[in-house]
Amino acid sequence: MKKKKSTSAVRIQTEKSPAKEHSVPLYLTSSFVFDDAEEMRAAFADEIERPIYSRFSNPNVDEFTEKMRILEGAESGFSTASGMAAVFATFGALLKSGDRILSCRSIFGATHTLFSKIFPKWNIETDYVDIDDYANWDKQVKPGTKMVYVETPTNPGLGIIDLEWVAAFAKKHQLLLVVDNCFATPLLQRPIEWGADLVIHSATKFIDGQGRTMGGVVLGPKHLIKEVYAFCRSTGPALSPFNAYMLSKSLETLEVRMERQCTNALKLAQWMESRKEISKVIYPFLPSHPHYTLAKKQMDSGGALVTFELNGGIGSGRKFLDGLRMLSLTANLGDSRSIASHPSSTTHAKLSEEERLAVGITPGMVRISVGLEHIDDIISDVEQSLAQL
Repeated sequence: MKKKKSTSAVRIQTEKSPAKEHSVPLYLTSSFVFDDAEEMRAAFADEIERPIYSRFSNPNVDEFTEKMRILEGAESGFSTASGMAAVFATFGALLKSGDRILSCRSIFGATHTLFSKIFPKWNIETDYVDIDDYANWDKQVKPGTKMVYVETPTNPGLGIIDLEWVAAFAKKHQLLLVVDNCFATPLLQRPIEWGADLVIHSATKFIDGQGRTMGGVVLGPKHLIKEVYAFCRSTGPALSPFNAYMLSKSLETLEVRMERQCTNALKLAQWMESRKEISKVIYPFLPSHPHYTLAKKQMDSGGALVTFELNGGIGSGRKFLDGLRMLSLTANLGDSRSIASHPSSTTHAKLSEEERLAVGITPGMVRISVGLEHIDDIISDVEQSLAQL
């Protein structure tokens, strides 16, 4: 029987134990025992598939990766200790000295640090393009350009990149297309269906969904994941079995969580549009969003993040956060609990003011990761804090 992908997230189980448990047990072991020398030799020669050492093969990690592979529609995958480990491993495995990355300008702050401070040490440079300036993309392809990297929706401005267009662009120039799909999750958007080569997730966010653990995953064709696997096997950014177990169980509730969080986010965004304290509300499924039609084309829902700009700049932004009574102020998103943050002084603080403004991060911008609380309570907390401005 062909199952829906969300059903697979609930029902897939790695059958490794003769006890056939309803939930896969924890495999908290560093290594696995072989019956004889020949089995051990065959395992290390990749002639048989079986766990060897938990730095690169563990049943709990395998189960989580397989669920994510099916949800994204990928051939293969490899899971890592964090989302940034997945980002780093992808570039580290597939690029060499002299190569160049072509990236959308609006990306996560830590990824920007990789591009601007870490990779140049190894003679890997990055060129940036604005997500709406499609006419300029061809001009930025230079000798050595090997990879296109995009986030969509972007962090934190929630801009939308046309995945169908950028996949055709990458194919035309024979470049690898890597998409960070963290904000959308595979339930709202599946970049591989639009032509992406690789998809990256910070599983710490919506995949876990409860602010408990960390993890990352890279998904794509077998020949590319083989390179990522080889890189990670030697460098060691391993996802722990316990974290993989929790992430795998979290996937069983991903669909119901995303349905509630996306519904809450849209209602919050609609309510915010009438507030005089707010100059701009950004949410992909609001008709006022500049990429509304595109978002409706490639996303099943608008996501659980709402970004808005407060009148009064950085002072209003900080005062708004200080006035919140229920929403959390924490360095995360995708949690079951609503979270508010001020990007220019936190996640993107290491960018220069010019770099922040270039991607639309204004001093008064606030990002809310909308949780599972009742929408009336979320709005009530936001409303009472806005009233203090």
